[in-house]
Amino acid sequence: MKSGIIIHESLPEELNNNAKLMSLNCTEMSSTAPLPVTLSAILARNVALRGEGIAFIDGEREITYRKFDVMVRRSAAWLVAQGVQPGDRVAVWLVNCIEWLALYFGLARLGASLVAVNTRYRSHELAYLFECSQTNLLVLQPNFRKIDFPAVLRDVPPQAARALRKVAVVTSGGDLPAEVLGHPTVTFDLDALPDVDTPDRAAPDAPCILFTTSGTTSRPKLVVHTQRTATQHCLNVIHGFHLNKSNARLLAALPFCGTFGLTGVMAAFAAGRPVILMDTFDGPAAAQLINAERITHLFGSDEMFQRVIEHAPPGERPFPTAQVFGFASFQPGALALAQAAWARHIPMLGLYGSSEVHALFSLQDRSLPVEERILGGGRPVCTDTKIRIRDVETGVLLPLGQSGIIEIKSPTNFIDYLNNPEATTKSFDADGYFSTGDAGYLREDGSFVYQTRLGDAMRLSGYLVNPVEIEDVIKTVPGVLDVQIVAVEIDQQIKPVAFVIPRLGQAPSESAILETVSATLAPFKVPVCVWLIDQFPVTQSSNGVKIQRVKLRDMALQRLALA
Repeated sequence: MKSGIIIHESLPEELNNNAKLMSLNCTEMSSTAPLPVTLSAILARNVALRGEGIAFIDGEREITYRKFDVMVRRSAAWLVAQGVQPGDRVAVWLVNCIEWLALYFGLARLGASLVAVNTRYRSHELAYLFECSQTNLLVLQPNFRKIDFPAVLRDVPPQAARALRKVAVVTSGGDLPAEVLGHPTVTFDLDALPDVDTPDRAAPDAPCILFTTSGTTSRPKLVVHTQRTATQHCLNVIHGFHLNKSNARLLAALPFCGTFGLTGVMAAFAAGRPVILMDTFDGPAAAQLINAERITHLFGSDEMFQRVIEHAPPGERPFPTAQVFGFASFQPGALALAQAAWARHIPMLGLYGSSEVHALFSLQDRSLPVEERILGGGRPVCTDTKIRIRDVETGVLLPLGQSGIIEIKSPTNFIDYLNNPEATTKSFDADGYFSTGDAGYLREDGSFVYQTRLGDAMRLSGYLVNPVEIEDVIKTVPGVLDVQIVAVEIDQQIKPVAFVIPRLGQAPSESAILETVSATLAPFKVPVCVWLIDQFPVTQSSNGVKIQRVKLRDMALQRLALA
């Protein structure tokens, strides 16, 4: 992998040496064949190179590349029989399974796109998604463990799903409801599909996948990626995340409906490395599978890794085959968890990604000191990527080490937000940089550090402060189980306040908390109020549970108004 540094021309000359941006030449495959730019081309390449090799392990089934190719062709022919045409959008509401992947490749073969539906969605979220995407076909399964898909659908207003033509039910027998949402139903039984083929209409610039943004700070949007942006990113991830090693094996524990779950699967598949599927994540099962299947790569949230490590075998090296365990921080205490993991040789590495720039966009180098390699961010996997940091208030581009808005220009960025030109225009500048809405800073080695969502960052006394810095100190106070810091305006100044969840029967005092922070941090970082609460407001994303700081700010303002 080649790397280079470019200088941002708009900065004063004295800052140019510090304002280094990253630029890499996109990953080159060892073969002399042209780089695949469609999902069909990646599949065809694998069938030609390793047709009888194992692509996926789904429960007791081992699925070769050649067998998967047959599944994809049959799925594409079935989709055509349901009236799916190039440019159509099909919503897939399934847990992780081989049917999900066969439909994704099958739709791409037709020049159509998959609308990824979070299995945790409820009726109002589904209604919004159907309305926004104008999806033509919905594919679901009747029930899965505690998920009653039909019950959720009963509360979706029919008007929201007016663009639907049919609803397909994944089943291998049993009764099939005649209608769902007022539309006729059909069966999708992958194993029983006839051996029928259909022409390959895959196109590099055809949309192929639509992800939903988390909506923790604004209303969710549908992020559109083409086959070119999706495939090129996966090829870059192969080398950036060391999936090119011959012994690499991925445990797919995250939901495919999110970029975090799907990107890892697609990169491992493109690399020709086996992917072990988990229909839904389970900590004890994942811990067992890592050793049973000799897993080298696993991606997930800090919460997921905590549950895996809780059920890890005893000893200094519980997962001897582990190479890259990339994690994203969604909960307080993530860095302490990662440091403790490294003490047991569990290789938790910080990374960065989003629906717009793809998950696994970057990875921290394991040669860095532990406290640096566990931070979010890292070095981008695509070398044509350029990153710069802009001051939140002045709009001036910043040198190394100074925190501001992370802006990214990459050939694998998303193309737009579906049917939302205003949001798309606001997200890109005239130079083609995407404003991520995240706060971070550049390092001298050409990598970057992600600190927090910009909406979560606090400007205190002129300094951009990550709330985690204050939260980590408060968590050392006896009786504190968890804490969230948000900033609110008090007497025309922005001040931090704290929401604390106490341990059972151990309510900490406000004075103890404030004394601890005062002794450790600068005065402007000391919370002006401390409130004890039972739980934080959260939202369920495809990657895990995320705390809604916006609602916490609203709660703080309400309490201050009543004081």
